[in-house]
Amino acid sequence: MKVIDTDNKKVDGQNKCPKCGSSDITYDIKKEKLICNYCGTLFDKEEINDVKEAKDLEEDVRGSGTDDITSDEDMITIKCGGCGAEIVINTNEATNARCHWCRSVLSINHQIDNGAIPDVVLPFKISKEEAIENINKYVGKRKFFANSKFKKEFNSNNVLGVFFPYMLVDAKGHGKFSGVGEHEVRSYTVTKKVKHFDEEREERETHYDYDIYKLSREFDITIDDLTVETNLDILNKDNTSRTNNIINSIMPFDTNNCVKYKGNYLSGHSSEKRNLNIGHIEDKVNKELKDVTRYALNDEIKYYDRGVRWDEENLEFKGKQWISAYLPVWLYSYQDKDLLHYVAVNGRNGSTMGSVPLNRFKLFIFSCLFFIIPLLLAIFLSEYNEVRLFVGVIGFIVALTIYLTNSSEYSNKHVRHKYEMLTRHELSNVKREDQLVRHIYDSDDWSMIGSNNRKVEGEKVKVNKNVE
Repeated sequence: MKVIDTDNKKVDGQNKCPKCGSSDITYDIKKEKLICNYCGTLFDKEEINDVKEAKDLEEDVRGSGTDDITSDEDMITIKCGGCGAEIVINTNEATNARCHWCRSVLSINHQIDNGAIPDVVLPFKISKEEAIENINKYVGKRKFFANSKFKKEFNSNNVLGVFFPYMLVDAKGHGKFSGVGEHEVRSYTVTKKVKHFDEEREERETHYDYDIYKLSREFDITIDDLTVETNLDILNKDNTSRTNNIINSIMPFDTNNCVKYKGNYLSGHSSEKRNLNIGHIEDKVNKELKDVTRYALNDEIKYYDRGVRWDEENLEFKGKQWISAYLPVWLYSYQDKDLLHYVAVNGRNGSTMGSVPLNRFKLFIFSCLFFIIPLLLAIFLSEYNEVRLFVGVIGFIVALTIYLTNSSEYSNKHVRHKYEMLTRHELSNVKREDQLVRHIYDSDDWSMIGSNNRKVEGEKVKVNKNVE
């Protein structure tokens, strides 16, 4: 295994301006450069040259910022390069501070053993003003059924810039999948006589003719920057007290634009600390890599429009690369009883998703109007029971649809980052084997029974921090 040393080795915790020597350096979002707040000198972002492309991996590679968390100690002491004073910083709360003696800015750049310092960081590209505008638009479209207390207290100016810890995983592998696929030849309508009590009725059904094939695909694959949360609280998207899935759903990030970590990028923002090692998430990552591969193969099996059942999925990786990263999120939060709601904005592309507290009683009454009013009109204006029944059924369906649609849109409980489709990948050297097995006629099954080519396994893996 090869280790890329991404450590800045600045044990005094300072980056200094090469022109004037000031340590008061921050990141300018508009200019996308570091800037000295004393003399105005701009700095170019620093790249990591040793990071490999996925296609070049022949062994396991890890950034030095991915080292296991070997200490639970959050308080560290760094020596000020300006006056020599020793300053204590709580890395659970921040990775930069000011010396209270000489006001020099201290940014922790030396990688320490408590998981506070990553290999790379992706700076903010979306400004706070743009994030506030996105949040206002998002919430504004949902205020009609929003909780009245939320509408009264909502203040998007409380949005915070937060860097969350992730692991970026590249992989290069070889696989062979084999199984069975089905291709529809034709569909047609048949009429059947069906007995209901003592009455015989005609019912129309769609039937299908299809072919069954035995198939296999052998291939090479590269996967670029599979992105996994490395803070257990945020990784847990089933948390009943916080809508963590909202933060997950605003991915992907343009992680190819990550730069070498410097604490100055975090100035003015907060950050979450990494508390998961590679060993904690390795099983999850391996299953997610297979999910990405399975979905990548769907472009190779489009002919099998009824589905494919993979009976064997053999996938071996020649090399993986693990890089620890901080990625930027603008975050608005609102505590509603026992649930903490989030509205999150991707700090790079402005993608916005949120959970808004819902006034369910108001939504219920509004939905009921679409059932009750048409039904009353039908009762008073029509003498036919069939018309009344028809209007009642349609009204009930409309009311239920309005209720469920708005309830889902406000809570967004099931939104997530679809890594299996959105993670960058490339298939190559694909070898195909397809053999017709038999024809099936007059089936009433509209799709293949037991197809699994759209299965997602990694999302279901539960990470236990106490188990490597």
